[in-house]
Amino acid sequence: MADTAGAYPEDCLVIANPAAGTVTEELVREVADRCARHTRVTVTRTEGPGDAERAAREAVRTRTGEGTRVVVAIGGDGTVLEVVNGLMDGAGPGEYTALLVVPAGTGNSGYRSHWGTRPWQEAVDTGLGALPSALRRLDLARVRELDALVVLGAGAGLTAEVLRSAREVTLRGRARLQAGLEHAASVFTPYPGRVAVDGAVVHKGETVLVNIGGGRHRAWQYLVLPHSVLDDGLLDVCVVGAGTDPVDVPPLLLTGEHVDRTGVVYRTGRSVVVERTDGLPLCFEHDGELVAYEGSRLTVDILPGVLPVLCAPVPGPARPERTR
Repeated sequence: MADTAGAYPEDCLVIANPAAGTVTEELVREVADRCARHTRVTVTRTEGPGDAERAAREAVRTRTGEGTRVVVAIGGDGTVLEVVNGLMDGAGPGEYTALLVVPAGTGNSGYRSHWGTRPWQEAVDTGLGALPSALRRLDLARVRELDALVVLGAGAGLTAEVLRSAREVTLRGRARLQAGLEHAASVFTPYPGRVAVDGAVVHKGETVLVNIGGGRHRAWQYLVLPHSVLDDGLLDVCVVGAGTDPVDVPPLLLTGEHVDRTGVVYRTGRSVVVERTDGLPLCFEHDGELVAYEGSRLTVDILPGVLPVLCAPVPGPARPERTR
């Protein structure tokens, strides 16, 4: 959903996370110089967890002009999540601060959901130089029981277990995530689960994975939710059941072919309940972070059109409803 209010760049705060995978001083300087072609720029560097959230919150609360204050997040998906939490916490009615992501982490799926595979230089020039056409208000979600914002997406089962497996992998970058997924798939046992969308049960039985969101891609290369649209006011939900062997999942996710498998359910809705029906703790993640949670049931609700983002306009694909 485009928004033309305050449609020029008032100023720009660059928040750089030096601990992210590919952040360097040279990159920070290049980003700041690029932004300075379009507006005034301030740069801040984080020193630990929570710093990006605090800086973004302060940027919202100190905004005084009539244009669009932009916060540029240099880092990975974890940095983006912190910045979004700060933007949402600091914003009041009618306040206007937009997010622009520069990819410098491991997965960078948030950037891909906004700009695809375009280089970050093009994203900065388009985002700051082509207002209002690059400005959209994107959906977020919230995990009700945890009171936690979801930016990119959430998952249970195999795609959450991969985060545990990746800890044992010595590779770096996307290769580490791929190896973690393949290892998790080789030892994963489907769990008894139930998924309800807007109050209607769409899946009950052996469950390999549940993904909710959000962005189409996770860990950059995995097309987990191929029909997802960032600003349609709906959550996409994909459930892979017992008809798919877990070891077959990694290659299927690379192409999105998992949605055509027997036992896969693909739905959209505004509220999703994910359960483990044997009462054991549900293995759950959102935005690439494994959640410390001892319960067996979680609820994810849509927050439609709440986050101003500078990103490429993407037409929505057809949405076939699939249950096999």
